[in-house]
Amino acid sequence: MTNVTHDFDISGLSSTVQDYLSLIYVMERDQEPVIGSRLAELLGVTPPTVTNTLKRMVRDGLITMDKDGTHLTETGWAASRVVMRRHMLMEWMMIHTLPWSKLHAEAHQLEHAISAMTETALMEQLGNPQTCPHGNPLPGFEKAVAGWMPLTAIPCGGRVIIRRVHELAEENLELLAYLEKKKILPGQPVTVTEILPFNETITIDINGEAVTLGNAAARSIFVELEPLGSIPEPATQD
Repeated sequence: MTNVTHDFDISGLSSTVQDYLSLIYVMERDQEPVIGSRLAELLGVTPPTVTNTLKRMVRDGLITMDKDGTHLTETGWAASRVVMRRHMLMEWMMIHTLPWSKLHAEAHQLEHAISAMTETALMEQLGNPQTCPHGNPLPGFEKAVAGWMPLTAIPCGGRVIIRRVHELAEENLELLAYLEKKKILPGQPVTVTEILPFNETITIDINGEAVTLGNAAARSIFVELEPLGSIPEPATQD
């Protein structure tokens, strides 16, 4: 993965291509195979539509497609990092205006209109954040989340702090709404109270309330082990 400057010009890229770049970026960053059917599922389009778009991205030098799979080129990495950063900055800009669960979808509508100048100004105004409101790392700050682990890795009785809801899980708006309703938000301390492998569920205690999650959802929630001493209060919105 190559570090790039904030002023890489993506103005010539369509919003559709930018959407593809952001998803491919996350999948490649996490070393997940970039599969057309998975992209179709996340984007809500048909597999043939994905195939045609990927072919155009190959033509434009953003990705390569061969026997080794689909991969971002240097240009693709640079462009995708700008797209991701602008999306996350838009989420922070609306943190006191919209519910936490609505930030991703709304930022998705607005991110394409941000200029390089606005991006730089927002970074400075927001204090150069390392993560988005969902706890995911801005490009270049991956080390900030490296020590967090999936909730499914915590044994029964483990006390942890919610730190992150993975980017791909953000595409599930119903899941985000449920997590917000149950206060499963970054900064929230929880205790794992039950693990049922046969049922593929994990139950956590949040301020005395039991909440059961399927393993698929729990794998997308990253946590930090409770440090010795008091647990910090969860983040709240004004």
